Amino acid sequence: MKYDTPNILLVNPWIHDFAAYDFWAKPLGLLSLASILRQHGFSITYIDCLDRFHPKAPHIDPHTRNGRGPFLKTTIPKPKGLEHIPRNFSRYGIMLEWFREELELIPKPDLVLVTSFMTYWYPGVKETIRIIKETYSDIIVILGGIYAGLCNEHAVSHSGADIVPAGPGEKYILKLAENYTGFSVSPKFDPDDLDTFPYPAFDLQRKISYIPILTSKGCPFSCSYCASHFLNPKRMLRSPLSLIEEIKYWHFKYGVKNFVFYDDALLVDAERHAVVLFEGLIKENLNVCFHTPNAVHIREISEKTADLMFRAGFKTIRLGLETSAFENRKELDSKVTANEFKQAVACLNKAGFQKNQVGAYLLTGLPGQTISSVEESIREVKRNGITPVLAHYSPVPHTALWDRAVASSSYDLEADPVFTNNAIFPCWFEDFSWEKISYLKNLASN
Repeated sequence: MKYDTPNILLVNPWIHDFAAYDFWAKPLGLLSLASILRQHGFSITYIDCLDRFHPKAPHIDPHTRNGRGPFLKTTIPKPKGLEHIPRNFSRYGIMLEWFREELELIPKPDLVLVTSFMTYWYPGVKETIRIIKETYSDIIVILGGIYAGLCNEHAVSHSGADIVPAGPGEKYILKLAENYTGFSVSPKFDPDDLDTFPYPAFDLQRKISYIPILTSKGCPFSCSYCASHFLNPKRMLRSPLSLIEEIKYWHFKYGVKNFVFYDDALLVDAERHAVVLFEGLIKENLNVCFHTPNAVHIREISEKTADLMFRAGFKTIRLGLETSAFENRKELDSKVTANEFKQAVACLNKAGFQKNQVGAYLLTGLPGQTISSVEESIREVKRNGITPVLAHYSPVPHTALWDRAVASSSYDLEADPVFTNNAIFPCWFEDFSWEKISYLKNLASN
């Protein structure tokens, strides 16, 4: 049993896909675990395989595009079964040899934690773990994250990790670390109280181009296409005061200007949560920008909330519309009606938001969906004076729509998560063609 301070390596893996872009995507969960472990006396090392600011990469200004930007990419062979897709397949992130060099330069870890995101990105996770194992053959690798939670059996069998626990990592990380390092500590935080968590360890990054903010966990809705309720079944909220203090911390200590809300339900119960937060931010008069790439619930947008968001500094608003076929949307969710959508847009316009700041997500590639229905949704969004944003549907295990997706797909979705990749439109094949997809993209952007 070890008694010296253990060193734990945390790794954000590569993405293998037909397309990938840093649309404000950071491993918030992994960096939260890093901060918890560091708070409890563990020595922490971090390697980000998606690091756009690696010293060997071309120089990038972290402040352009509100912190977003393209990843480095290397063309690699397509996965088995996807050879027919008429697009290049790539490894997104740093070069293989850069990762190997970093692994050789850091102190040998006592334990390695790897995270995961999209289920169909698991080939990148698998490659990351393989390289780690080639360097440290005797070190335990633990895999967590979304893929590990949604496809646990597949991850156990195919990822190459030694341990693949399911569920929120903050509940088990200290015990797991003790099991494999012998270093025992008493928790200094309450996993059921988000206000007791230390700030995520974004300082481990080479550059901080933006900061993700999570004001809550869990979602009160059970949309048929979303697994949020499965991954985070318990609804938990942070206090507005703690959120304001964290935003001020990153802004004043690290000069961060762009903050990105990762919430699934930012505006739910707005009077007791979001409104208090927005009013507090306005009083602080910070020179910062806020973005909502995960979408906000349309029904919760009123003149009051829209005005507060505008005055607080929100620059990117995404609405979770999904479709304008309101008469049939009960199959998807019960989040919004046609009148509520129109009223919300009117409130945002009145508050001062411009067309290029407000976009409505439209799901494309749903089981049984027609090209004409997407076309009409695009036109309906445009008629309301905001921007349609196409969001290609990816079938997700443990959702109400999963069985229908499996039945409607020409791919064996249950056999391999790689076939759930939204870039291949796995459930949309009756009137599908790449020409029609290009037509929809042009319709949405023009």
